[in-house]
Amino acid sequence: MYNTLDGQIYFYLLVKDKLFYDFFNFNLSFTIGKTKYSLKKNLVTGATGLVGTHIVLDLLKKGQAVRATCTPRSNKKIMEQVFQHYNCHDLFGEIEWVNMELDDVTEVYNAVDGVDFVYHSAAIVSFNKSDFNSMRIINIEGTANIVNACLEKKVQKLGFISSIASIGRQGSGHYNEKNKWSSGKENSFYALTKYKAENEVWRGLEEGLDAVICNPGIILGPSNWRRSSTTLFKQIYKGLSHYPLGENGFVDVRDVSKAIIQLVEKDIKGERYILVGENLPYKVVFDEIATQLNKPKPRKKATKSLLELAWRMEAIRCFITNRKPGITKETARTSSQVNIYDNQKVINELNFTFNSIKDAVSNTASYFLKFK
Repeated sequence: MYNTLDGQIYFYLLVKDKLFYDFFNFNLSFTIGKTKYSLKKNLVTGATGLVGTHIVLDLLKKGQAVRATCTPRSNKKIMEQVFQHYNCHDLFGEIEWVNMELDDVTEVYNAVDGVDFVYHSAAIVSFNKSDFNSMRIINIEGTANIVNACLEKKVQKLGFISSIASIGRQGSGHYNEKNKWSSGKENSFYALTKYKAENEVWRGLEEGLDAVICNPGIILGPSNWRRSSTTLFKQIYKGLSHYPLGENGFVDVRDVSKAIIQLVEKDIKGERYILVGENLPYKVVFDEIATQLNKPKPRKKATKSLLELAWRMEAIRCFITNRKPGITKETARTSSQVNIYDNQKVINELNFTFNSIKDAVSNTASYFLKFK
């Protein structure tokens, strides 16, 4: 006959078994106030960069533990300012920092050790031919090191932040996730390294790694306006007279972070997803940036012939001054193309809603005006 003591013993054994099951599956969680905290640990590479900063912030807001990689060149001050921008400065102190160079195998393995999920956003973004060797080492070999470490340390899942550049362009056209890479002059050296970095992730999948890839368009968001796509704001703030005639895919950095976290946490494996909020002419985006920064809009067309002349003159100037070019052969030709990217896959599978690019520009501009 069932009695109270039997019930107490049964309940104890049930709870005991559940706790041990949760512990060995790294699934313990608890709630303080309205926030649910999880003992799952995440590693975010490139944590002080545009995308990495937002992934770290979003994971911390979800109550998850975050280990963030940095190097002697990392600018934690700008990352802290981004946290302040979102009124989340109190979360900055919860980050566990680890020094890691992607080309140092020992440091990579040590950083990955003991984490459940890895978000790999670290990369060199450059359209300067002279940076190709550095991109090859960091973007390709560094990703290979991350993949190998994830396999060795039995990480539950890897989320790789790639780029629409790795989709492979063939001049102006429409592209989706099924597009096949095509070698040629239409693709930059950066695109080549991101494509080969993706191949390392696909290789990891063949060897048993659980992984997912996202391919963001031109990312807009608060960060260091001396780096990557964020330099658009700096150029327009200082005064930009010309605009290119091409069209491209743009995306809010908050959407990139939200999407890759959802993709990692869902039962999705071996897939890639284009992350583009809107396909827009550069003129539309430049005008919106100028409006939000209260600066004059670019009025003159940068025609294809003008851009061809500009990158050649810039190459001569940089050869004489030993400085990096503001415009290259690759950026000049890409900015004249009309490239349209299909975002329906992520919308359909995640029921995902993108922010407008106008909202992305407003968010970024308000940060720069506050912290410039």
